[in-house]
Amino acid sequence: MAPMSGEERGALGTPLDFGPIRTFPIAARRNLVTAAALADIAAPPPAWDHPELEELAGRAAAAARAGALLLWSMGAHVIKTGLAPYVIDLLRRGLVSHIAGNGAVAIHDFEFAMLGATSESVAEGIDRGTFGMWEETGRWMQEALAPDPSRGYGRALGEYIDAHPSRFPHRELSLLWQARRAGVPFTVHVAIGADIVHQHPAADFAAIGAASGADFKIYCRTASMLAGGVFLNFGSAVTGPEVFLKALAVARNLGYPVDRLTTANFDIVPLGDYRTAPVTSEVRPEFYYRPWKNIVVRPASLGGKGFHIEGRHQDTLPALYHRLLRLMTA
Repeated sequence: MAPMSGEERGALGTPLDFGPIRTFPIAARRNLVTAAALADIAAPPPAWDHPELEELAGRAAAAARAGALLLWSMGAHVIKTGLAPYVIDLLRRGLVSHIAGNGAVAIHDFEFAMLGATSESVAEGIDRGTFGMWEETGRWMQEALAPDPSRGYGRALGEYIDAHPSRFPHRELSLLWQARRAGVPFTVHVAIGADIVHQHPAADFAAIGAASGADFKIYCRTASMLAGGVFLNFGSAVTGPEVFLKALAVARNLGYPVDRLTTANFDIVPLGDYRTAPVTSEVRPEFYYRPWKNIVVRPASLGGKGFHIEGRHQDTLPALYHRLLRLMTA
């Protein structure tokens, strides 16, 4: 490999022009997840169990009866494993007060509303330079944000899906759309450069940042009202715990008494005796796993309790759903 020329070195530090990026029609994509994979919420609960799940569900049910809020945070695998119908049903029953996700959650949900399918083979596309380069996903999501980013990212997408039924024939499968119908906030917390829509030549990062920033303030409003409530995080190992901790800091800084929280992290990461909080990374390398500190331990310190429920979403989420329904109808 030849050394860089002076001209090439001079280009370092200057933005790359996205204008020539090639995009492709999403109809040409092979999708790995389709509507056939969606869960049947009427099916019996899985045989899986966890010794602390009953207590957690009991605390969530008691909070709901007392009128406290439930903030539901998640990563994209909740959508990709076909579990959105459970969350949609809890929305309809009034048990979920707010949904929050990272940018990937919004993308996969948006595509489900569009195609009734989502997810591509990264291994196939990354070598060819086609990974994530889907015209409609990037173009339409940007169109949704453009008129008024101050509305917030999630609201803008939900309204766009609602306004274009011909483009979104499967919108009943969409959490974004269902949250809009239920009047429940859906906030999207974006890391610039982390999502396929940021690769699109139409990407307007000022609008993306403004919309996600507005959503953070909406999220902080919910956090300020969460005293005695419940925070559940399904599989977001970085964005979910970091955003929650910062929102909690904002709320308490402004004098809101956000105490008596029940918090729970659902993931496949084993933590062993997780109630013995790590002190330093030298003692336990799990110190670097953000949900342990930022969900299970720190937020629940003021008269609350935190849980770590280890297992696959396909087991944990249906198991929690069925317990909640049983307890709420008892």
